[in-house]
Amino acid sequence: MSEIEFDNLSEILDEHQERLMEPPLYRVLIHNDHYTSMEFVVEILQEVFHYEGAQAEQIMMMVHRQGVGCCGEYERQIAESKVANVSQRATKAGFPLRCTMEKL
Repeated sequence: MSEIEFDNLSEILDEHQERLMEPPLYRVLIHNDHYTSMEFVVEILQEVFHYEGAQAEQIMMMVHRQGVGCCGEYERQIAESKVANVSQRATKAGFPLRCTMEKL
């Protein structure tokens, strides 16, 4: 192989490596309001985000005290799915619970 072909191979490897980078993560947040019950927030944390009881209660208290709490960090499609799931459950239960996501 000539030197030109090696240079080309290097460019191809660099391009391939760029495509293999980790996808960006998104933080899923629950926001406090004056209507959603603490029990419902704990239920959401357990059923949607799969936290155990004590950890779900800690996150719920952070939401209550600080106004917002992080439920996890996920790839974009998973984060979107969790936000939609929380919103659907809250609407069905009659609560105005707000769940959002932000890019890290």
